[in-house]
Amino acid sequence: MFVAWRDLRFARGRFILIGAVVALITVLVGFLAGLTGGLAFQNVSAVLDLPGNRLVLQQTDGKASFSESELSENTVDAWRSAPGVDEALPVSILQSRAQADGKTAGVAVFGMPSGDDSALGRMTPHTANEIGLSTGAAADLDARVGDRVSIAGTAYRVASVGGDLWYSHTPAIAMTTGAARDTAERMGGSGAATVLAVSGDPDWDAVAKATGTVAFAPLASLTALETFKSEIGSLALMVVMLFGISALVVGAFFTVWTMQRSGDIAVLKALGATTGSLVRDALGQALVVLVVGIGIGLAAVVGLGALAGGALPFLISPLTTIVPALAMAVLGLAGAAVALRTVTSADPLTALGSNR
Repeated sequence: MFVAWRDLRFARGRFILIGAVVALITVLVGFLAGLTGGLAFQNVSAVLDLPGNRLVLQQTDGKASFSESELSENTVDAWRSAPGVDEALPVSILQSRAQADGKTAGVAVFGMPSGDDSALGRMTPHTANEIGLSTGAAADLDARVGDRVSIAGTAYRVASVGGDLWYSHTPAIAMTTGAARDTAERMGGSGAATVLAVSGDPDWDAVAKATGTVAFAPLASLTALETFKSEIGSLALMVVMLFGISALVVGAFFTVWTMQRSGDIAVLKALGATTGSLVRDALGQALVVLVVGIGIGLAAVVGLGALAGGALPFLISPLTTIVPALAMAVLGLAGAAVALRTVTSADPLTALGSNR
């Protein structure tokens, strides 16, 4: 690392420049990843909280969608009676507006039997005249336990508050199956269950084909949320493009710097330095710059993200911080590795100018 450390010590300006660029790209990638994670959480957290090994949706024209799925009683009974099914829990999902003391907010109503160990199950009340509020719904409505909340013209008592659960960017509210059916009918719907949370190990494909349904694994079921696919797809594309830009930028910087020190490389090769040692020297230099730049950028993302979390749907987790940082480091090293062609292919006499 002699040449690399010499450059780091005596050419501070250029390395501060590339370190600042890496830090800024890390901030961009980190903020976009955190925003993507926050938006995804506010889109699907209630769906991922549903119990069961698979989530069953009704097919319509060969497609399954949470917004269009309506499971008939016969379909629910067919799944419950299928060999290998331990439990089939019907869940109704509808979006409405709730009112409390003059405040109005959009909510996602989940109707399901109480007693399940999931967060939604713990929110679900035991009586039809009560509801359970997620923390987001309680904050939007400024409601507490014991307050009255009106949904579709009917007032309910708040029995519990807990669980940060969201569906299509609206906070979740839990009520009994019967209350959810009545609410749907008052809103002009059929009152049928939207999704069936099935536990067990039946022949999923056979039962789904016989009932005209689709049995999704919980993560795979997110593709049945139209807003999730369009939103996350566009944001994920931006993240991937930023990763590509980071690799190109780092590669361009180190390509220029490696060419500038071609004379030093030629002298070292003439003195017997191996190609492997020179490659480690160059990659070690790139790694130092990347670690410092990414570290500064990551600290800025965590700090500013914590401040922005109250105003934006921002998620700070290893998936939105550590994983993008590691990807940046790997892609940066890959970009720097492109610059090593000068190191591996340089002829000492040619690089020293013997042809002039």
